[in-house]
Amino acid sequence: MSSPRPTIRDVARLAGVSHQTVSRVINRSTDVTAETRERVEAAILELGYRPNAIARSMARGETRMLACISPNLTDFTFASIIEGAEQEARANGYLLLSSSAEDAAAFGALVEELVGHRRVDGLLIINPFADERHTLLPSNFPVVFVGAHARGGPTPSVSLDDEEAARVAVRHLLACGYRRIAHISGPLVEDCVIDRRAGFLQALEQAGIAFEQAWFYQGDWSASSGRDALLAWAQQGRLPEAVFAQNDRMALGVLHAARELGLRVPEQLGVIGVDDMPLSSYFDPPLTTMRQDMPRIGREAARLLLEHIHNPCAPVLNMKLPAELVVRQSTCSRERR
Repeated sequence: MSSPRPTIRDVARLAGVSHQTVSRVINRSTDVTAETRERVEAAILELGYRPNAIARSMARGETRMLACISPNLTDFTFASIIEGAEQEARANGYLLLSSSAEDAAAFGALVEELVGHRRVDGLLIINPFADERHTLLPSNFPVVFVGAHARGGPTPSVSLDDEEAARVAVRHLLACGYRRIAHISGPLVEDCVIDRRAGFLQALEQAGIAFEQAWFYQGDWSASSGRDALLAWAQQGRLPEAVFAQNDRMALGVLHAARELGLRVPEQLGVIGVDDMPLSSYFDPPLTTMRQDMPRIGREAARLLLEHIHNPCAPVLNMKLPAELVVRQSTCSRERR
């Protein structure tokens, strides 16, 4: 049988001091004489004592825990962001608790549990403007928004450069020769949706093309809403030459509807999405998309949160990361010049 793990009281007995004095030495208090410190450190070395990191953190008023709250834990983009954030947290000696709140009421209760009972040192909030959850955050507590900017407030944030991603996507479609370009968005309450719509319209305006509102369809991020959009246009007796869908799942729905309608992609319909989810290259045809580095978004968000925790007076940063155009067979493989 292995010998019991030495405790702080074992160290105190060997050094001939109180366990409170051992604690002061471990926490590098200056209220200890040099001779006493040497005796305690020698006893720690002899016994092989290892201080309890959690207990030490609690004594300093820290939990060494972060929390990431997202609308759900099943969405690929959310899961990838959380994975990146967890990697950064662990590399800095923190653990990341991930949880979901499907609505503002659940979010408020969760925040009260985590912050009100001081279970975490900081919060990462994915899609804070999906509903009213952004109004339920505590003041004077470290928070970083993920996937949205702070709308003028004092909260750090990390997101994709959504306007530029949309501009690049539309410019690619235009370079392929498509002119009648439709747009399928996510829910218009979300920052990324608003920004991607703005970038879409800017790219058309810069090309001298007037956008018709009839070519706009508000989806809900699901593949079924992408399918419904293209079928709705077909029922109206008018089809676009290309579709910019604000995520890959809605783009998949468009590809599915195109097959139902007997449309050849990309000859009769070009389709581009956003995200580059793992199965995008296996769609039929493989999907052209704007790739966003979601693990990096998570890492950068966790890094900003740790900076905010350790230096509350640090400047507020709102980071926007670039997307990468990945051309596959759902659009032309060679742009027209």
